[in-house]
Amino acid sequence: VVAFPASAEEHSHSAHLKEVATMLKSKHGAHYLVINLSEKRHDLTKLNPKVLDFGWPDHHAPTLDKICTICKAMDTWLKADPHNVVVLHNKGNRGRTGVVVAAYMHYSNISASADQALDRFAMKHFYEDKVLPVGQPSQQRYVQYFSGLLSGRIKINNKPLFLHHVIMHGIPDFESRGGCRPFLKIYQAMQPIYTSGIYNVQGDSQTSICITIEPGLMLKGDILLKCYHKGFQGPARDVIFRVQFHTCAIHDLDVVFTKEELDESCRDERFPDCGRVEFVFSLGPEKIQGMEHLENGPSVSVDYNSQDPLIRWDSYENFHQHGDDLPAGKAED
Repeated sequence: VVAFPASAEEHSHSAHLKEVATMLKSKHGAHYLVINLSEKRHDLTKLNPKVLDFGWPDHHAPTLDKICTICKAMDTWLKADPHNVVVLHNKGNRGRTGVVVAAYMHYSNISASADQALDRFAMKHFYEDKVLPVGQPSQQRYVQYFSGLLSGRIKINNKPLFLHHVIMHGIPDFESRGGCRPFLKIYQAMQPIYTSGIYNVQGDSQTSICITIEPGLMLKGDILLKCYHKGFQGPARDVIFRVQFHTCAIHDLDVVFTKEELDESCRDERFPDCGRVEFVFSLGPEKIQGMEHLENGPSVSVDYNSQDPLIRWDSYENFHQHGDDLPAGKAED
């Protein structure tokens, strides 16, 4: 497997593609397959007329189905001819490359023959040397899901879950006077299914904040939850935390993610080190009894009526329309 990240600058990226195309054709002839992990790009045909597009937003985890499909495509191509190689194209952070390499290592441990041990060793060395320090917790979580499902260590939960409460323990400091103004956006299979009101939390007036959804929101499959801070002034929003999970791997009705397990916040000093986010699920939409203690104090106000485009904006709907023109890392906010 040959993997290369693209240059951050668009013109450098195009020039780099030409150099790589020349190298690949001279060294591998027709024996290389290009798998694109970024946005769709027309200029990738310079590398190879046949490009498999499996892209997903930078810094995010792909769906479990996509991980499986990519691994099967790689395995089929590599086993078809001993001279075949796979080229992973990724414009942006190395995390996407790391997910695919790590997932394929787990896949090949089960499907590969003994004479491919050297290839697996090379991939392991590449992953540990070039990719391991990079990546978000959700990307690592999805690789663990994939590994666990392949090995049978994770038993599949086929039942949907109903989300009732998202509790942020520890208030992030996103305002100059302390506190934050969080709101949630929830996606299922990257499609928006819920947007909360804007919660106004002043300074250290609260030790936690609870966002309640009643009746419970049914979730099944690949879930992305993003918590934004909407500033008091200006048309801007900041990501407080982001987390991805798959309901097939969730067996507890109360799930807690620590700061280290949350995307973005894991490296953000504004999020308290002891902070964590708790998800309270049930097996039905009906209100869970005995949860009155989760109610927010009187210092928390909620704006449920905002029609601000900044709140309603779906940041993934045009993902594949950005590819050729957008600088790396700018396809999603």
